[in-house]
Amino acid sequence: MKPGRESQTAVMVATARAAAHGRTPGVDFQDPTALALLPDEARLRVEDLRSGAAPANLRVRFAREFLDRRAKMMVPRTVAIDEAVRAAAAPQVVILGAGLDGRAWRMPELRDAVVFEVDHPDSQREKQARAAALTRVAREVRYVPVDFTRDRLEDALAAAGHDPARPTTWIWEGVVMYLERAAIEATLAVVQRRSAPGSHLILLYLSRALILPLVAFFLRRIGEPIRSLFTPDQMCTLLARHGFTVTRDEGLPAIAARLSADLARDTRIMKHMRVATAQRT
Repeated sequence: MKPGRESQTAVMVATARAAAHGRTPGVDFQDPTALALLPDEARLRVEDLRSGAAPANLRVRFAREFLDRRAKMMVPRTVAIDEAVRAAAAPQVVILGAGLDGRAWRMPELRDAVVFEVDHPDSQREKQARAAALTRVAREVRYVPVDFTRDRLEDALAAAGHDPARPTTWIWEGVVMYLERAAIEATLAVVQRRSAPGSHLILLYLSRALILPLVAFFLRRIGEPIRSLFTPDQMCTLLARHGFTVTRDEGLPAIAARLSADLARDTRIMKHMRVATAQRT
């Protein structure tokens, strides 16, 4: 991300969730927080898509189709992570690279949980301002500003009151692919030290697939290039080295197939995206 600006991939993710809210055929996907958390320009693009009005020109039509495809991709990704968070039912939830995540404002299952949102101060400043209009459903939200060029994640979590003696659900949704291997290992070492038995890690990562070069090209254009790829076996080995046993690892099309045949068809080429859930051993 560029200094002084919130993460553009975080905006992109929230834009897709807002576009998918209540309009995914065959799937009851709801994220009423996403639109409120968006900057004005992104909010207008979602409202334009949802209006159903005829596109003014070919460029607008292309932009709508692109957003609609991203919205369909975001549904199985979000549903899989939500399911894992519910199943873990931990008293603490740490969202690494929280971006414009709305779970603390939309998941009643977090009513007894303290949610720690870890992110760069620039992104967090914008998030807090917009989240003020939402009603929190989690017991508490604690913002943990971390600039990884100068701050230590472990120190920041300790200062925010994270308790390593209590189980934690860690959500690492849209970050791993943008990090070098050394940075991933360093973060996992912190997660390992601060995870009591019964803790869970839910992680989104990328694998090689035919569509990946196109995805990588687009992400480079917005200044957030892909820096890491893993096979499921490699991810399993990496997490085991840091004290976690993978209990589930699925590609996006497989997750979509559990939700609806239409969604499975619309996401069948998105085999590069995987969601792994692991438990502290």
